[in-house]
Amino acid sequence: MNNVKIFISVIVILIVGTVVTAVMRAGSTTNITPGEYDAFAQCLKDKGAIFYGAFWCPHCQAQKKIFGSSAKLLPYVECSTLDASGQLPICTDKGIRSYPTWDFADGSRLTSELSLLQLAEKTSCPLINTGETGNVAQ
Repeated sequence: MNNVKIFISVIVILIVGTVVTAVMRAGSTTNITPGEYDAFAQCLKDKGAIFYGAFWCPHCQAQKKIFGSSAKLLPYVECSTLDASGQLPICTDKGIRSYPTWDFADGSRLTSELSLLQLAEKTSCPLINTGETGNVAQ
Protein backbone atom coordinates (compact mmCIF):
# COMPACT_ATOMS: atom_id res chain seq x y z
CA MET A 1 0.00 0.00 0.00
CA ASN A 2 2.86 2.40 0.82
CA ASN A 3 4.47 1.73 -2.57
CA VAL A 4 1.24 2.74 -4.31
CA LYS A 5 1.10 6.02 -2.34
CA ILE A 6 4.73 6.77 -3.20
CA PHE A 7 4.11 5.97 -6.88
CA ILE A 8 1.03 8.22 -7.02
CA SER A 9 2.92 11.03 -5.23
CA VAL A 10 5.77 10.86 -7.73
CA ILE A 11 3.32 10.96 -10.67
CA VAL A 12 1.50 13.99 -9.17
CA ILE A 13 4.81 15.83 -8.62
CA LEU A 14 5.87 15.15 -12.22
CA ILE A 15 2.54 16.38 -13.58
CA VAL A 16 2.62 19.55 -11.45
CA GLY A 17 6.22 20.22 -12.48
CA THR A 18 5.37 19.83 -16.16
CA VAL A 19 2.38 22.19 -15.88
CA VAL A 20 4.39 24.83 -13.98
CA THR A 21 7.20 24.67 -16.56
CA ALA A 22 4.75 25.04 -19.45
CA VAL A 23 3.03 28.03 -17.81
CA MET A 24 6.36 29.75 -17.11
CA ARG A 25 7.52 29.29 -20.70
CA ALA A 26 4.24 30.60 -22.10
CA GLY A 27 4.41 33.70 -19.87
CA SER A 28 7.96 34.57 -20.87
CA THR A 29 7.24 35.48 -24.48
CA THR A 30 7.49 39.14 -25.54
CA ASN A 31 6.77 41.20 -28.61
CA ILE A 32 10.47 41.38 -29.42
CA THR A 33 12.11 38.59 -31.35
CA PRO A 34 15.04 37.18 -29.34
CA GLY A 35 18.25 38.76 -30.52
CA GLU A 36 16.53 41.19 -32.87
CA TYR A 37 18.81 44.06 -31.84
CA ASP A 38 21.99 42.07 -31.12
CA ALA A 39 23.97 43.69 -33.94
CA PHE A 40 22.73 47.15 -32.98
CA ALA A 41 23.64 46.70 -29.30
CA GLN A 42 27.07 45.38 -30.29
CA CYS A 43 27.59 48.35 -32.60
CA LEU A 44 26.76 50.77 -29.76
CA LYS A 45 29.48 49.11 -27.71
CA ASP A 46 31.94 49.11 -30.62
CA LYS A 47 31.29 52.83 -31.23
CA GLY A 48 32.16 53.65 -27.61
CA ALA A 49 28.68 54.39 -26.25
CA ILE A 50 28.25 53.64 -22.54
CA PHE A 51 24.93 53.27 -20.73
CA TYR A 52 25.10 54.08 -17.00
CA GLY A 53 22.18 53.01 -14.86
CA ALA A 54 20.93 51.53 -11.63
CA PHE A 55 19.05 48.29 -11.05
CA TRP A 56 16.32 50.10 -9.12
CA CYS A 57 15.77 52.75 -11.82
CA PRO A 58 12.49 52.27 -13.73
CA HIS A 59 13.73 54.37 -16.66
CA CYS A 60 16.82 52.17 -16.94
CA GLN A 61 14.63 49.07 -16.97
CA ALA A 62 12.48 50.65 -19.69
CA GLN A 63 15.62 51.49 -21.69
CA LYS A 64 16.75 47.87 -21.49
CA LYS A 65 13.27 46.57 -22.35
CA ILE A 66 13.39 48.35 -25.72
CA PHE A 67 16.29 46.04 -26.64
CA GLY A 68 14.49 42.86 -25.55
CA SER A 69 16.84 39.91 -25.24
CA SER A 70 19.58 41.98 -26.90
CA ALA A 71 19.87 44.07 -23.71
CA LYS A 72 22.50 41.60 -22.47
CA LEU A 73 24.86 42.99 -25.13
CA LEU A 74 24.46 46.65 -24.18
CA PRO A 75 27.53 48.53 -22.94
CA TYR A 76 25.88 48.83 -19.52
CA VAL A 77 27.58 50.00 -16.32
CA GLU A 78 25.76 49.44 -13.01
CA CYS A 79 26.14 52.47 -10.79
CA SER A 80 24.21 51.52 -7.67
CA THR A 81 25.57 49.84 -4.58
CA LEU A 82 23.87 46.53 -3.77
CA ASP A 83 21.83 48.13 -1.00
CA ALA A 84 20.70 50.93 -3.36
CA SER A 85 21.92 53.55 -0.90
CA GLY A 86 24.92 54.87 -2.81
CA GLN A 87 26.80 55.08 -6.06
CA LEU A 88 29.80 53.02 -7.12
CA PRO A 89 33.11 54.87 -7.63
CA ILE A 90 33.17 54.13 -11.38
CA CYS A 91 30.07 56.32 -11.79
CA THR A 92 31.02 58.92 -9.19
CA ASP A 93 34.36 59.40 -10.97
CA LYS A 94 32.54 59.90 -14.29
CA GLY A 95 30.18 62.49 -12.76
CA ILE A 96 27.03 60.44 -13.35
CA ARG A 97 24.19 62.25 -11.56
CA SER A 98 21.02 60.74 -13.03
CA TYR A 99 19.88 57.57 -14.76
CA PRO A 100 19.88 56.52 -17.46
CA THR A 101 22.94 58.38 -18.69
CA TRP A 102 24.52 57.69 -22.07
CA ASP A 103 28.10 58.77 -22.78
CA PHE A 104 29.32 58.79 -26.38
CA ALA A 105 32.75 58.59 -28.00
CA ASP A 106 32.52 62.22 -29.15
CA GLY A 107 32.47 63.28 -25.48
CA SER A 108 28.78 64.15 -25.41
CA ARG A 109 26.33 62.92 -22.80
CA LEU A 110 22.56 62.46 -22.80
CA THR A 111 20.58 61.78 -19.62
CA SER A 112 17.24 60.22 -20.42
CA GLU A 113 15.66 57.19 -22.02
CA LEU A 114 16.68 57.27 -25.66
CA SER A 115 14.83 55.71 -28.56
CA LEU A 116 16.62 53.27 -30.82
CA LEU A 117 16.45 55.88 -33.56
CA GLN A 118 18.12 58.50 -31.33
CA LEU A 119 20.89 56.03 -30.46
CA ALA A 120 21.33 55.16 -34.13
CA GLU A 121 21.59 58.81 -35.12
CA LYS A 122 24.03 59.59 -32.29
CA THR A 123 26.37 56.66 -33.01
CA SER A 124 25.86 56.09 -36.76
CA CYS A 125 25.03 52.46 -35.94
CA PRO A 126 22.73 50.93 -38.54
CA LEU A 127 19.33 50.16 -37.12
CA ILE A 128 17.85 47.18 -38.91
CA ASN A 129 14.32 46.30 -37.90
CA THR A 130 12.48 43.30 -39.22
CA GLY A 131 9.26 45.30 -39.19
CA GLU A 132 7.63 42.79 -36.85
CA THR A 133 7.64 44.87 -33.70
CA GLY A 134 7.51 48.52 -34.69
CA ASN A 135 9.86 49.33 -31.83
CA VAL A 136 12.32 51.44 -33.79
CA ALA A 137 11.05 54.79 -32.54
CA GLN A 138 10.50 53.82 -28.93
